[in-house]
Amino acid sequence: MHIITAKRIWEAKSRWPQSANALETWYRKVKSLNPADFAAIKAVFPATDKVGAFHVFDIGGNKLRIIAVVRYEVRRLYIRHVLDHHEYDKGRWKEETR
Repeated sequence: MHIITAKRIWEAKSRWPQSANALETWYRKVKSLNPADFAAIKAVFPATDKVGAFHVFDIGGNKLRIIAVVRYEVRRLYIRHVLDHHEYDKGRWKEETR
């Protein structure tokens, strides 16, 4: 899968160094995927939820969330946000449309 805005992963690794390994592991796994649908992603990442148009990945034991839009037909994952638990709970990311 092609990851658009992977730069957000590298920025998150700098911001939350204690979760750098978890972010790197997520990145490598998702990059090697070719999922047909949400169920295929959920099989690899069980701590993933669908919230509207977004896929929300729990990273590092629920310390971080990656909010992304996945386009299965073109094998692209667009990272919109990488947030810690506190920022995620504020819900501002939900205001964004697609």
